[in-house]
Amino acid sequence: MRWADGFIGVDWGTTNRRAYLIDSAGKRTQEFEDGKGVLSVPDGGFPAAIAEIREKLGDKPLLMAGMVGSNRGWKEALYVPCPAGIDDLVAKLVWAGEREAIVPGVSYLGNGRADVMRGEEVQIFGALADGVVESDGLVCHPGTHNKWTSIHQGRIHDFRTVMTGELFSLLKEHSILADLLTGKVTDNQVFRDAARHAIFTESLPAELFSIRASVLLGQMKKEDAASFASGLLIGTDVRIGLQVPTGAQIMVMGRPELTRLYVAALQEAKRETLELDGEHCFLAGIHEIAKRI
Repeated sequence: MRWADGFIGVDWGTTNRRAYLIDSAGKRTQEFEDGKGVLSVPDGGFPAAIAEIREKLGDKPLLMAGMVGSNRGWKEALYVPCPAGIDDLVAKLVWAGEREAIVPGVSYLGNGRADVMRGEEVQIFGALADGVVESDGLVCHPGTHNKWTSIHQGRIHDFRTVMTGELFSLLKEHSILADLLTGKVTDNQVFRDAARHAIFTESLPAELFSIRASVLLGQMKKEDAASFASGLLIGTDVRIGLQVPTGAQIMVMGRPELTRLYVAALQEAKRETLELDGEHCFLAGIHEIAKRI
């Protein structure tokens, strides 16, 4: 088996999976995405799920990252503790078969708190390998559970998770604000005003309820409620992230529809940012890991 001849990289999350056929030069030549995340795979169903990937992309070795390595996935790949470098991940790869390897996640313990990540570490090391992220810096990683990651000497030194995306989903589906949050979130002045307020004011629970009152009393348009709520949540998220002492440029990495909102909020905090495509970084990272097997 020669990984240098090409392989399949899989970013396998809780609710979806993305698979890429990567050639010997590290370029993707085919790909697909579907909703078959690890929670949709029945007991004993991973061999069939792997066969399906190969049926679509070819008979190549598989290198997988994300929740496929969790205790809900195919085979658990235990976390590598901080500080963690890419060689630490390679050394702890878990083999689910002769040609199927799973990348471990990264864990943090310290300062009275605990944290874990799976999948984001591949993107971070891909950005480092591409030279778009400095060996010392701060990465903001928007998603359902946003990560703020400190990098020191090319290693993941510390990180903190904020459940911003999940909280917004819960508010949309189960809160008293649900009927007001049906609109589209956009980077408009309403979003920016809310983000700036939350960055500099610790009053999130009260401000969230004020959305309902403002609409009822004619002080806010119903169609602006979603952007305002998102601005409050993301602004609070940014305030937490900026507790890390750094004056350097902040790398915002992920899907464009999310990164642009965090960039807007960080601009309200007067911070310089660089927006990076998470998919590109994942491909660079998974290829860098494959080269070291």
